[in-house]
Amino acid sequence: MAAANARSAAAAAAAAVAALSVALVSYQLLLSRSAKRPWRRPRGGNPRNRTKRKGLVEAIGNTPLIRINSLSDATGCEILGKAEFLNPGGSVKDRVAAKIIEEALETGELERGGVVTEGSAGSTAISLATVAPAYGCKCHVVIPDDVAVEKSQILEALGATVERVRPVSITHKDHYVNVARRRALEATELAAKQREANKTEANGSVHMNGHTPQGEQGNAISSADCRGGFFADQFENLANFRAHYEGTGPEIWEQSQGSLHAFVAAAGTGGTVAGVSQFLKEKNSKIKCFLIDPPGSGLFNKVTRGVMYTKEEAEGRRLKNPFDTVTEGIGINRVTKNFMMAELDGAYRGTDKEAVEMSRFLLRNDGLFVGSSSAMNCVGAVRVARALGPGHTIVTILCDSGVRHLSKFFNDQYLADHGLTPTATSLEFIHP
Repeated sequence: MAAANARSAAAAAAAAVAALSVALVSYQLLLSRSAKRPWRRPRGGNPRNRTKRKGLVEAIGNTPLIRINSLSDATGCEILGKAEFLNPGGSVKDRVAAKIIEEALETGELERGGVVTEGSAGSTAISLATVAPAYGCKCHVVIPDDVAVEKSQILEALGATVERVRPVSITHKDHYVNVARRRALEATELAAKQREANKTEANGSVHMNGHTPQGEQGNAISSADCRGGFFADQFENLANFRAHYEGTGPEIWEQSQGSLHAFVAAAGTGGTVAGVSQFLKEKNSKIKCFLIDPPGSGLFNKVTRGVMYTKEEAEGRRLKNPFDTVTEGIGINRVTKNFMMAELDGAYRGTDKEAVEMSRFLLRNDGLFVGSSSAMNCVGAVRVARALGPGHTIVTILCDSGVRHLSKFFNDQYLADHGLTPTATSLEFIHP
């Protein structure tokens, strides 16, 4: 009996040691994985500060993954588009706007009642203006003055303040991104001054016979409205990447049941292509991920040759205010923190003519009324389908609809002035 008890105790001890070993190995793997992902945000701090989505922002994400019939039938592949234009703010950037604001509120960088500033060519600005009020915040947008005028009109209708500036190099102090950064600092400084004024007023030093001097009334009004500024920084803020790594990527994987062979998208900030590509590669390293790059952007050369360069940058050819592309919100001549997270197998170039022709082809054959970046993504999807051959499944992003592109991309006169009048009746416009 004693021997049996001893054997039982020994077996239990061995099982405990084995369980402990497994736990230690799992813990070490977790630490190793976390060390390789410094972009993961630690979930410390007060759980009460974590923002639970409710109201409008609950509708962001979980967009359908639809078959693009015309492209699928023409290529012999299944070409699927993530219908991001169905987000409440009308674009894929709703995901980014919500994620940036939520993380800023959690960390205390932004307070409810604060002002979110951003330099944007349109879609991110519209998304921020859409979701900011849902978090009790305001929005100030700095936008290049050459973007489609309807984007400014939408922003103003949404209640954002809009500041239009001339397009200049990112190194210039008055580039729209740099101006937006300054506006956030100015709002924070103003809020600090107002808080100090409120303290003084609370101590009674500015009250005379129960009244506030006339010159101080403006500060009192402003102090109720301004609780500091926060620069969203969509290009460098990795909340952008995380929005797609934690949201768009998993949705694509689940909706396609993991059966996709390739993913392709253009890059502006780089958040979408980076977040989706990294997630998909982690699920299945055999999935191929590609960039489609518009004219005037250096990312194609960066991916394929390791050098950020485009022919438009050649000495003597760069104009002060160049016309690089009719596509808005994609293409860039610097590597952002978000784009650095991308895991790409290659890149393709797209042209303005291809994007314009694709938009009309989709409208005519599928009833899809998409914007310029969505059209360019579909050009990329066809290129990938032709490269891989029939029988493959390719996923891309339908970023936004054509509603925001009426004055340029869907303006016949504008296109004629730039030699971009669409004439094709089939996919012959996509060159090898």
